[in-house]
Amino acid sequence: FLPQVDSANAGRVLASDAAVFLKKSGLTDLVLGKIWDLADTDGKGILSKQEFFVALRLVACAQNGLDVSLNSLNLPVPPPRFTDTSSPLLLSGTASSDLPWAVKLEDKVKYDAIFDSLNPVNGLLSGDKVKPVLLNSKLPVDILGRVWELSDIDRDGMLDRDEFAVAMFLVYCALEKEPVPMSLPAALVPPSKRKPLSVPGAMPLIPSSTSTIESHQSLPPVGILAAKTPLTQ
Repeated sequence: FLPQVDSANAGRVLASDAAVFLKKSGLTDLVLGKIWDLADTDGKGILSKQEFFVALRLVACAQNGLDVSLNSLNLPVPPPRFTDTSSPLLLSGTASSDLPWAVKLEDKVKYDAIFDSLNPVNGLLSGDKVKPVLLNSKLPVDILGRVWELSDIDRDGMLDRDEFAVAMFLVYCALEKEPVPMSLPAALVPPSKRKPLSVPGAMPLIPSSTSTIESHQSLPPVGILAAKTPLTQ
């Protein structure tokens, strides 16, 4: 990966170059900021070759649901994945298009029934309608925020039938004490959402800093609603 961000072959990586490259990991800006802070040990905004490898390792940890911390560096994880159709070295969306969907058919039927009971409009549920279901799980607010962010794949502030199934799948994983990943695994992306990923330059899973803020705002603050929403679901 290093030659792609160190074109001058200077053995170091500037913050601006690294930011563009690391965004292709599909991780949120918040997670990438934490990774950068851990890797840039002297705070100079430049990564040495060794520090860049630490950043890559932390990206791999985050993509596999591990804590973004120096303690995770020695844990066995697969190599980091980056979405970029221009490079054969990096995993493009086409490679994952044949993966079977992680949501089993019998579970999908249950999730569809819940979806329909929430009175979707034009096949979509707003954050306000999904929120009571999420809150009813009694999961921590930060986990629920990540579930919403991962399941709202097209970043429109609404969940369609397949996106809702992803949200329910992640909630049930979290209830089983499985870590909610920092980025959506390829196998969890609904088949209906995979095609756009293979189009060069189209990377809907990678938010810009502004869309990250918007996606958080599209789901009203859970803390505020927790007291007001009767959890009757």
